[in-house]
This record gives sequence, C-alpha cells and structure tokens, in this order.
Amino acid sequence: MSAESTLLAPDDGQETQGAPPSAGRSGWASLRPLVLRLHFYAGVLIAPFLLVAATTGLLYACSYQAEKIVYSHELRVPVGENKTELPISQQVAAARKAHPEGTVSAVRPSPEEGATTRVLLAGTPGVDADHTLAVFVNPYNGEVRGALEQYGSTGALPLRTWIDELHRDLHLGETGRLYSELAASWLWVIAGGGLVLWFARRRSQRKLRGATGRRRTLSLHGSVGVWAAGGLIFLSATGLTWSAYAGQSVSDLREAIGQTTPALTATAGGGEHAGHGGSGAGGAADGVGLDAVLKAARAEGLSNPVEVVPPADESSAYVVRQIQRSWPEKQDSVAVDPASGEVTEVLRFADYPVLAKLTRWGIDAHTGTLFGLVNQIALVALALCLILMIVWGYRMWWQRGRGSSFGRPLPRGAWQNVPAYVLVPLMAAIAVLGYFVPLLGIPLAAFLAVDIVLGEVAYRRGRRTYA
Repeated sequence: MSAESTLLAPDDGQETQGAPPSAGRSGWASLRPLVLRLHFYAGVLIAPFLLVAATTGLLYACSYQAEKIVYSHELRVPVGENKTELPISQQVAAARKAHPEGTVSAVRPSPEEGATTRVLLAGTPGVDADHTLAVFVNPYNGEVRGALEQYGSTGALPLRTWIDELHRDLHLGETGRLYSELAASWLWVIAGGGLVLWFARRRSQRKLRGATGRRRTLSLHGSVGVWAAGGLIFLSATGLTWSAYAGQSVSDLREAIGQTTPALTATAGGGEHAGHGGSGAGGAADGVGLDAVLKAARAEGLSNPVEVVPPADESSAYVVRQIQRSWPEKQDSVAVDPASGEVTEVLRFADYPVLAKLTRWGIDAHTGTLFGLVNQIALVALALCLILMIVWGYRMWWQRGRGSSFGRPLPRGAWQNVPAYVLVPLMAAIAVLGYFVPLLGIPLAAFLAVDIVLGEVAYRRGRRTYA
C-alpha cells in the first residue's frame, strides 16, 4: 500500500494530537505511532520515485503486446500451403548474405508456425556493445524480413528495450539505477506498514459506504492497498534481486550457500574450460554444422523455443538452450561437440538449486513473461493501483492540512515509548536489513538523524514542536 498519508485525524480513532503517547504502553499500542510516522513520511518522500516506477512499469507491461504490433512484419510471415522449413544453415546463410558484418553470436530458429528465425549478430557497426543485431528470416523461403537491435535474453526489440531502460534507470546509466532501487527498497516497507495500520483500525472505520471527504479518500486508499499489498511486496522483493547494491547482496548470499544458477562448461570434449562466451568467433558453420547440432539437441528433448550459440573458440562446444520463460518454463541446455555432433553435457532446469529456480520465476513474473498475457494484465492492474494510491495519499495530505503543512502530525519521540524488549530486537533487525539493502538503511538513518536534531533544537528553544 503506497499510503502516502494514512496519518489519521482524532475522529478517525487516533489518540488526541498535541501530546506524546502515554508512557507505559506495550505491544501494538506503543508501536503504532512509530509505524504510522514511518508510513506517512516514507510515503510522502518516496512517492515521487514510486510514481515514476509505477508509470514506467505499466508501460513495460504493455510493451510486449505493442511489440507484436509494431514489428509484425519482422516477427510474422505467411505460412501458406508449404509448411516445410529450410535447413537452419540455409536460413543463416541468407541472413549473412544480407548482413555480412559482425559475427554470428546466436541463432533462434522459428519457434512456431508463422514465426521468423532470428540470426543474432555481435560486433556490428552502429549497434551498442551489449546489444545484438537480430536479422529476421522467413524460415520457409529464406527471405530476410528486416533487422533490428535486440537486447537481453527475452529478445527485447527497440521499443521494449527503450521502455525497459526507462523503467530501470531513466536512461541515465548506472547512476539512474539508484532511483529504481530506492523505490523497490521502500515499497515493501510502505506497503507492509499500510497493511498493518489498515487491519489495526476498527472495522467500522474501514467502510467506504457513506464516507465523505478525507474519510472516503482514506477508505479508497486503504481498501485498494489491502488488495494490492501482496503484489506490491512481491514486486519490491523481486526488483531488488537484480538491483545494483541489494542485488549484489542477494548474489553474494546465494553464492555463499551454494544456490547460484548453474551453467554448462561448454567445452568441446566435456573438459574444463571457462572461456565460452557465445561470441561466435568460430562462426555458425563450424564442424558438423548447425543442423546436426540442432538435431542432437532435439534428441535430448529440447523443444522450441531454443537458441543455438556457436563455439567461442576451438576448444569450445556449441550450446543449445531452451529460452521459454512462460509457464511451464523451458530452461534446459546442452553442449554439443562441433567435431562429432555428440552431446557432451546436459543441464536440466529441474536440477537447479531451489533459490535459482525461485529467482528465475520471480524475475520472469516481475517482467510479465511467466504467465504471458495474464501476467502482463496483472502487472498493469498493480501499477494502476499504486498510481491511484499515491494520488489518494497526497489528496489525504491536502485534505488534512489544506496543503499548507503536513497537517496534524504525530509528535516526535514515538520510539521512546516502545518497550526495550521490542525496540532492541527491532533496531537490530533494521540495522542488519539496512546493511544488505543500503538504499533503505541510508535514507532511514538520515531521516532519523534529521528528526532527532530538529527535535533537540526545538527542545532547547523551550517549545514543543511537531514535524
């Protein structure tokens, strides 16, 4: 729940404003003001970042369907009566004739009837170093339908790539990634806090029917937040797994407990070699050739869609891997000796460690591929819910204080009324969490420092003030 201002008025069932919470309270009564204060201020300060993340995320969720429309000429071809596809080697040869620049880094055979084959070229002029040039070939007659830049393992084309980068870093590079990590770091805190506050309210105060003014806005904000909270917390957690700083902490933890994603050694004899990078240094026609390699992979049960990566060097093997990210996922891969065409290594998704599987599923659900169109619709709904809650949150802030201040605030020092047996473990947990999620810990520490300093200054001036 974005909950930018679930700060409640006295008539909403809160303690009278203008006095600190009474001493000696325990349990939820002592924690509530602290949660309320954090929920409100975190919401107000983080809401702009969340709004940008929600808006760009909504665009990204829609980009899959938009991509099919915008690039329909490159992606689809008429099937006709003759459904026989050309050998994959001939399709690659047609692509290389039209685009001889660069090297073949991978080939994605047509995954279904009417879909084109993609021949991916690395090192082509005018294409970003971390992108490839995808040449689209009609699998039935070898016609080259066009060429577009492609990014990432999901095969994002220019439209989706542009929106993806906007969502991830606002096209500002590594510095821009801090915005999305900040939003992801705080989203679960705000959502979780709002959820706790909502269920702690008396049932009669949650009703929307008959409510007016700020109470109605609060009911809308809270009701939608309750339904969306689980999804928002999920997006927060999965978004952090590939963020700059928290993501590194997750990677380090997975490595420490042996839960990293396994990979093929991809050597020609099954020996130890770590130099495979799929650069296509040997070209797409090494050894037995692509058709024999693909046939060997099919014999191991690798069904469409697949990607064939040529050997990186003389001691490397072909790698054929399944690339289906929708449920059920197809992520098996094999290494094929380019000289003999024999499978030298097999890696099954079923054999992945538990956390590797969960990470894969979590990321694919976050990006809208795990359950296809249904997944994308759910992401659109979550993004719209978050946007609405942010708008309602700021509206509540305006309705409370008419926009002139933070309204009737809770007094400082709420943490002083939390029992030590609750406060000490809580602070320890926050410290550990802040270490692993720095864009949560650093802003929280800064907020507390400023709040304490302002409170001390006000105290020394001999007057009681409120934030």
